[in-house]
Amino acid sequence: MQPGSTERTRVRRFSEKAVTDPDAIRRVLDAGLVAHVAVQDSEGQPYVVPVAYARRGDQVLFHGSTGSRLFRSLAEGQPTCLTVTLLDALVLARSAFESSMNYRCAMVIGVAQRLTGDDELDALRVITEHLLPGRWDEARQPTVKERAATLTLALDLSECSLKVSEGPPEDDPADLLDPVYSKIWAGIVPLREAFAEPVTDEHTPAGVPVPEYVRSWER
Repeated sequence: MQPGSTERTRVRRFSEKAVTDPDAIRRVLDAGLVAHVAVQDSEGQPYVVPVAYARRGDQVLFHGSTGSRLFRSLAEGQPTCLTVTLLDALVLARSAFESSMNYRCAMVIGVAQRLTGDDELDALRVITEHLLPGRWDEARQPTVKERAATLTLALDLSECSLKVSEGPPEDDPADLLDPVYSKIWAGIVPLREAFAEPVTDEHTPAGVPVPEYVRSWER
């Protein structure tokens, strides 16, 4: 598995931003929390669906409802494209045209496989632990009924790409010499995610503290 190693995943637009290190795409997938999955219904209408996901080895795992026609289409073998984008900064150049974003974007294409049995249960554990580290062992496990209502899919990383944009603005040389625009501020504005103070719900008994594993979460 090497990002960009197939004709369909080769980065053509701004190819200098392509990253081919397999560990780099694993790190991006491990850092994200939400993926977007493409799917087309029986009438040819395309949709892009946000999903919770996790990486397990060289697979991306995600799940949905067995009642969803879109997820059933994926389970039946419809080709798909899954993306995860991490936005790191806004880039302010001296022109609107050259202003942009710093980002890391992973793309995976292929046909998802439906998971069943113990493999599915492990996938649900991996997704839970990716989103809520430490929660799986404390929370109630999925019931037979809940698992019957859940469709869990795995998409191999065998065909993927990674594009990374970083650094300061790249201004038009003329703007750097212009008597007006050369004097305005330019640079980057970093973006950071952070967990806020946990809010206890009304059904938690008095005196039950926020778990230490929740307190330890960092973004």
